[in-house]
Amino acid sequence: MTAETDPHPDTPARSGGASLADWLEGARPRTWPNAAAPVIVGSACAALAGGFVWWKALLALVVAWSFIVGVNYANDYSDGVRGTDDDRVGPLRLVGSGLAAPATVKKAAFGFLGLGGVAGLVLSWFSAPWLIVVGLVCILAAWFYTGGSRPYGYRGLGEVAVFVFFGLVAVTGTQFTQLGSVTWYAVVAAVAVGSFSCAVNLTNNLRDIPSDTAAGKVTLAVRLGDSRTRGLHALLEIFVPLLATVALAFATPWALLALLAIPVAWKANAPVRARATGVGLVPALTMAGMAMLAWSVLFAGGLVAASL
Repeated sequence: MTAETDPHPDTPARSGGASLADWLEGARPRTWPNAAAPVIVGSACAALAGGFVWWKALLALVVAWSFIVGVNYANDYSDGVRGTDDDRVGPLRLVGSGLAAPATVKKAAFGFLGLGGVAGLVLSWFSAPWLIVVGLVCILAAWFYTGGSRPYGYRGLGEVAVFVFFGLVAVTGTQFTQLGSVTWYAVVAAVAVGSFSCAVNLTNNLRDIPSDTAAGKVTLAVRLGDSRTRGLHALLEIFVPLLATVALAFATPWALLALLAIPVAWKANAPVRARATGVGLVPALTMAGMAMLAWSVLFAGGLVAASL
């Protein structure tokens, strides 16, 4: 893999430039449930333990949302300057489409990562200062997913990072900042959320296997191939969250409310089971996010009910 280059950082965007709607699409709203879900779940776990703090939950949401928008713009920039998005199916990419100059998208990425960093500093100051180190690691992970000379997203480690940062770290971190400790059921819930998040990422990479292979981007989907990727998707989208929900019933039977989200997860997996390709997988991407959000809201509702 050659080092990332941006030979024309000040190259003007295509005539007309990107509209506000284009920038919104470039921020990839379909992935935003990955930010909201862990905060909802972590806050509910804190509530069950008697430690919910609303303003810390709000700060955690700002951190998570800013980071996911930042990483989306960072991916847009890095993939765009490498040429990975030159022949791509799926949501609009600002650099790859020529709608925005690479330097502008890079600044947007740094701006949102910086916003998340500031909110994280405040949250860490009122919780545990050592969390600042965790925040720095998150920012570095966001950038080097597709940035730098050896991006780990090009070596099949994207889903691992999503599981760790938007699952384990985000859920348990949200609970810790409010409660001061982490409970076992927060860890199990983090596994479920991380699994859902991985399924969202895997859906995207399954769709892009042809273009990523041609561009030399070796995602986990490229490594596994089409058939095994579809099997892994079913495991992450349906079976892991199902087993985690049953295990969480030992914390409170109210957690079983989250089982009502499994049909949504089943529907999200339907295009994958049907061996859809290209644009046919876009509905699966949308539904995967909805399934994660539905599970998180239902699980949180159950825990709040149990804490009353």
